[in-house]
Amino acid sequence: MQKNIPYHLGIIIDGNRRWAKKKKLPSFEGHRKGLEKIEDLTVWVKARGIKILTLFVFSTENWKRSKNEISYLMKLFGSSISDRKKIHKFCENKIRIKIIGQKEILSESLQKKIKNIEEYTKDNKEMILNFAMNYGGRAEIVQIMKKIAREKIPAEKIDENMISENLYAPNLDLLIRTGGEQRISNFLIWQAAYSELYFSKKYWPDFTEEDLDAALIDYVNRQRRFGR
Repeated sequence: MQKNIPYHLGIIIDGNRRWAKKKKLPSFEGHRKGLEKIEDLTVWVKARGIKILTLFVFSTENWKRSKNEISYLMKLFGSSISDRKKIHKFCENKIRIKIIGQKEILSESLQKKIKNIEEYTKDNKEMILNFAMNYGGRAEIVQIMKKIAREKIPAEKIDENMISENLYAPNLDLLIRTGGEQRISNFLIWQAAYSELYFSKKYWPDFTEEDLDAALIDYVNRQRRFGR
């Protein structure tokens, strides 16, 4: 599996609430189960030699959900990234944690937890795990445009390379979406321009190591021509 595997894998982890509904459980239980799956996934991905994993965990559009659900999601994420055992495991496996998105909008307590885990894992070199939290692809590009305006960069110096260098994450090789939907939902829209897309009908909590391998095998067997 090491040959021609993606360098950067992105996953839209979709289907937590529908998984819970199918099992006649509260939607919160779906989110909790989905978070547990992320722990398994990280192990699987690192074992296959993938260097960057970016997970879409909360979008800028998710603020439209109920206050109770948003509050639960924020507490769940905060408790996960501040769990000492998990942090120790990340360091043991030399995994660097980064949270990408508009962090300044999040609560002060969550921002502090984000800062702590990013600082604690910053020297880990074997893999990067990005959590896209309060993230939107269009918002990311708007931020770059505002930066260009503030710095008064001449138009002739603005090119694709300059924009790419200012993005939260590099270009995607493979984008997986679970849950049966077939759209990218404003996730890494610049970085996904030439990525391979793979859609799984599985709800995220049901996603298995075999499902990951099926997506990677499909990716390896494709011819990436980049317009050539």
